[in-house]
Amino acid sequence: MDEECKCLPGFRFHPTEEELLNFYLKKMRGDVIGFLNIYNYHPKELPQLAKTGEREWYFMVPRDRKHGGGGRPNRTTANGFWKATGSDRQIVSGSDPKRVLGLKKTLVFYEGRAPRGRKTNWIMNEYRLPDKANKEDRDIVVCKIYMKATSLKVLEQRAAMEESPEPHSSFSPPPTQDPKNSLVLPNNLPELQLPKTTTTTDWMQDSFWINLSPWLDNFTPFFPLC
Repeated sequence: MDEECKCLPGFRFHPTEEELLNFYLKKMRGDVIGFLNIYNYHPKELPQLAKTGEREWYFMVPRDRKHGGGGRPNRTTANGFWKATGSDRQIVSGSDPKRVLGLKKTLVFYEGRAPRGRKTNWIMNEYRLPDKANKEDRDIVVCKIYMKATSLKVLEQRAAMEESPEPHSSFSPPPTQDPKNSLVLPNNLPELQLPKTTTTTDWMQDSFWINLSPWLDNFTPFFPLC
């Protein structure tokens, strides 16, 4: 039945997070989501290995721990490693928000060796059952692999950079002036003469005061007698 649905026009396998945990993972529906150790491959090889998917691909993945059953999961590959971003998020039931169905972890693929590496656009959402589930169930997770979409703004910026001409300086030299229309000043200009400031005694040298001085010498002030 599942194979028939996949062949129908318009069919897309796009389960919700609740369906991934409560149906496919809990019931181990390997007939729809295949089992694969994705850490043996580069992310670009995974789309052709998935049973279904066009823009996102799903896998049942065994958790390979570094140090037996108590260590952290080993997420290294031959070409790089998957690095977790942020903390795990609880997935709750839509009908009962208090019921936790499982946990979701988001990871990004880096090419190269840890801790250094080149970040890629490959993203993985790892879904696992709650910690209180059976150990056998907790050792299998569902992984959704997809490539991060490039935003329209980034695409427009790239197109603008490709179409823009070569950068040039915004400075432009001043326009050349026609010597016929330029103002030419004579070389021998007379020196500007400033008037001399007079001192407080220069007024006594005036001819008016010189003629009046003998009269002032014989002047006797008049005081009326009472």
